[in-house]
Amino acid sequence: MRVEIDSIGALPEVARKLIETFPDDRFFAFFGKMGVGKTTLIKELCATLGVKDNVCSPTFAIVNEYTRTTDSGEQEPVYHFDFYRMKSVAEAYDIGYEEYFYSGCYCFTEWTEKVEELLPERYVRVEMAEKDNTRTLTAKITEQ
Repeated sequence: MRVEIDSIGALPEVARKLIETFPDDRFFAFFGKMGVGKTTLIKELCATLGVKDNVCSPTFAIVNEYTRTTDSGEQEPVYHFDFYRMKSVAEAYDIGYEEYFYSGCYCFTEWTEKVEELLPERYVRVEMAEKDNTRTLTAKITEQ
């Protein structure tokens, strides 16, 4: 999947398309420079999934947990990670990353390159880049 994003107004459609393109996947690893819009897109993904909580960057907490309502009316968690401030992979072990990563619930990670060695065998790799006020998003299944 490859999408050009020229305005913030396009994000609801981009989020919907991303979820529809990868309907069976729950782990989305985001890569891109600071300010490219990773958190903003994750906010829209959460809205698309039915999250009513305030979605914000978990820069200081490392992980935020939100609640979404599924199509069947059940409540399930959505996990949002920001590994920017992590100094070592050991910190991911300290927060019990395995319980989140392998929960079967939606996981969205930012600054994923800091924990790339810990990622599940299969995940959606989302790369974002910016050029001339247009963002380019590419997403593909990655299997290790």
